[in-house]
Amino acid sequence: MIRKPVRQGMALALLLCLSWLTACTGMSVSRSPVVDSAFGESVRQARARQLVNPDAGRNRDPVAGLDAEAGRSVMDAYYKSFKEPPRTFNVLGIGGSSIGSGP
Repeated sequence: MIRKPVRQGMALALLLCLSWLTACTGMSVSRSPVVDSAFGESVRQARARQLVNPDAGRNRDPVAGLDAEAGRSVMDAYYKSFKEPPRTFNVLGIGGSSIGSGP
């Protein structure tokens, strides 16, 4: 048989838990219509912020910068970088032999 003070403590704890749960159910967490009305708004805002000039596609002026020869050279080097792996080299002290090491 459980003693009277222990039973009272358990009853008090149960009462506190029930009152806490009742308070939580009364809170207004976001309702579906509120969420649905702003659905996708953050994506639209991020996309709009990425555009510096929304009418850039209508501009038919040539781009100022590299001439055709320099541009071709840059693009050739860029494409070549995918065909050949980059050259590797040893840094002294990391995986290589040190200078002047001996017996």
